[in-house]
Amino acid sequence: MSLSELLQKGLIRKADPDKAKATELLAMAERDLKAASDNLKGGNNDWALAIAYNAMLSAGRSLMSQKGYYPVSDAHHLAVVQFCAAILPSESGNLAITFNRYRVRRHDVIYGESESVGKNEAEKALANARSFVDLIKKRMGP
Repeated sequence: MSLSELLQKGLIRKADPDKAKATELLAMAERDLKAASDNLKGGNNDWALAIAYNAMLSAGRSLMSQKGYYPVSDAHHLAVVQFCAAILPSESGNLAITFNRYRVRRHDVIYGESESVGKNEAEKALANARSFVDLIKKRMGP
């Protein structure tokens, strides 16, 4: 979905770019990556995945804020995912798809399928979250 479609459907709104908020959200993403790593080391695979996803969500919201957008729908997590898919370069398409998969997986973990994440899945989630956060940082520039 394109940015204009996201705006037209009322999933996102235009705002003034907010560099301070973008910086704060990116710091939250980095904090969450560390927390996910700590949970993985402690054998808390479900939480490691959920927190890795949260790092991706914060990074996505950071990009939105820097570009002057914010999610407004009841499905704001999905709106962030769709915004990232629309604005990130095509070569990052797999990371946007992965971001959406972890959005769904995190929902399952939080609301019903506890202790369903294996160590390998949690490790991949953390590695993908790191790649996604790094991509966002690169995209946002200094």
